[in-house]
Amino acid sequence: MIRGSIVALVTPFNTAGAVDYDALKRLVEFHVSEGTHAIVAVGTTGESATLSHSEDRDVIKATVEYVAGRIPVIAGAGSNSTAEACQLTEAATEAGADAILSVARYYNKTPQIGLQAHFKTVAGSTHLPIILYNVPGRTVTDIADDTTLELAEVSNIAGIKDATGNLERAKYVLKNRPDGFAVYSGDDPTAMELCLLGGDGDISVTANVAPRLMSQMIEYAMAGHRAEAEALNNQLLGLHSKLFVEPNPIPSKWALAEMGLMRPDCRLPLVPLTSEGEIVVREACSQAGIHL
Repeated sequence: MIRGSIVALVTPFNTAGAVDYDALKRLVEFHVSEGTHAIVAVGTTGESATLSHSEDRDVIKATVEYVAGRIPVIAGAGSNSTAEACQLTEAATEAGADAILSVARYYNKTPQIGLQAHFKTVAGSTHLPIILYNVPGRTVTDIADDTTLELAEVSNIAGIKDATGNLERAKYVLKNRPDGFAVYSGDDPTAMELCLLGGDGDISVTANVAPRLMSQMIEYAMAGHRAEAEALNNQLLGLHSKLFVEPNPIPSKWALAEMGLMRPDCRLPLVPLTSEGEIVVREACSQAGIHL
């Protein structure tokens, strides 16, 4: 089981708008050296929605190459089309990923039985562990807790990224999950509490900018050391909120550019961070001990 602080990695672009593989390599080395436990490539924060299928595959393959087995690489490979999700999953498997992050279907609404059929079909397209991704704030579709537990019985459906921020729901799944089924936070403000409840880590936006603090905080929380986890989390509270002052990953990319790791560019329809946003993100970084 993959456990710990898992960065939802940004995808860097160059001045021409193409993927900047030199910057991607710098980011990978930054995370490995700072103690990040695993990387999600081409997830939501990685702007998967504006990457072509070939770019998806190439970024995953490059991330796997740069990581060189030091930490796991989880590939985002979801789609609102089941057939397309299977194709992306197969490509990520061939690219060398260690696991798949598969988002709930979006736009074309489906009942819970349709979600079950979708994820079981995706799971059948690979031998890799599948991590369900529930983020109803973006997809509108919500994977019900009992649907999660039903899917947890599938041999290679290995966990869920719960981005609802609802700790009561997390408690229910944690209490009733089968052995070996991981529950990850996908909501930085509530990640510490979920891990203190017995969760297995956090798939994190904040970790892009403050990987060492996040990895230490999550380790303390998973070990049940509340006081130590809270002390670190208090430094991170500003980042947890202000990295969403404008749509993710705009603020994270700006901060990483200020840190000298990459350019701040996103792909349209995302646009540069405003001057007002720069002020609040800089302040949040300073609170975390990151002086831009």
